Amino acid sequence: MSDKIAPDVTGTESAPTLDIVVLAGGISHERDVSMRSGRRVADALTGMGHRVTVLDPGAGLLAELAERRPDVIWPALHGATGEDGALRSLLGTTGIPYVGSRGEASALAWSKPVAKELVRRAGFDTPSSIALSKETFRDLGASSVLEHLLGALNPPVVVKPAQGGSAQGVTIVASAGALPRAMVDAYTYADVALVESQVEGTELAVAVVDGIDGPEALPAVEIVPVSGVYSFEARYNAGETDFYTPARIPEDVAQRVNATAVAIHELLGLRHISRIDLIVDAEGTPWFLEANVCPGLTETSLVPQAIEASGQTLGDVYTALARLAIADAAS
Repeated sequence: MSDKIAPDVTGTESAPTLDIVVLAGGISHERDVSMRSGRRVADALTGMGHRVTVLDPGAGLLAELAERRPDVIWPALHGATGEDGALRSLLGTTGIPYVGSRGEASALAWSKPVAKELVRRAGFDTPSSIALSKETFRDLGASSVLEHLLGALNPPVVVKPAQGGSAQGVTIVASAGALPRAMVDAYTYADVALVESQVEGTELAVAVVDGIDGPEALPAVEIVPVSGVYSFEARYNAGETDFYTPARIPEDVAQRVNATAVAIHELLGLRHISRIDLIVDAEGTPWFLEANVCPGLTETSLVPQAIEASGQTLGDVYTALARLAIADAAS
């Protein structure tokens, strides 16, 4: 990767220390992961000399932000609290710059079926899928609906909540008998389940980071879970997954993967930092799975691995993004 991201976007030789508020925690199913991400972001920024406060958003958040008026806000909130666009839209009304995608773009990416359809219409490959609400599943009769699903999408399929992250409620279904339980698990986390054809191949996560010259893909991270399934436990417990950064794919495929990730980042209107999840099949074709507007930044997360593989430090990149958010708000 080039050095476009790390330089101070203000253009000064000695940039001032920033007062930064990191938002972490919230009330989603991913609260604990968010707290870990927030602490890691705060540590990296503090290590660069910035003044950092970690806030757990609650009823007094907007009043506290209005009184404090930090230079920039860094939302490290996973799940609906930080990724469905509502909080980000509110932050936009405060006049305080914040890192990450705006509310409208976040809402598009938060809905996996919507993001997949936009990507498909733009000509990119994404696995065939059916989105099914809990009400439809109940009202039309679970047995007949499941029979229809299996006829339309031959197993194996992946069943997942239509919103959410960290692989919570995600099941790979290889046989008809496992489908009912998988649907119930998905509905635990969202009112809509996405049933998606499974594409065999190499699982990749591509971090896209905005710089002064536009978005750029960091080295792709190849994901090889020991159990064969990249579950919640495999994501956040050290030793449960092997990661290869950069991914062990041919150079021409890597270039195609990076170009696809950047194009989807732009297509969905994402900004500053995102993670685009893909599967590369045996022919080298990237298949879009989902986009993450607030990717995990914990000690086992993928984006920090990609940053380090690019030859940069977390502190440099996070500082540059904070300054970019300030510059964007001023433009």
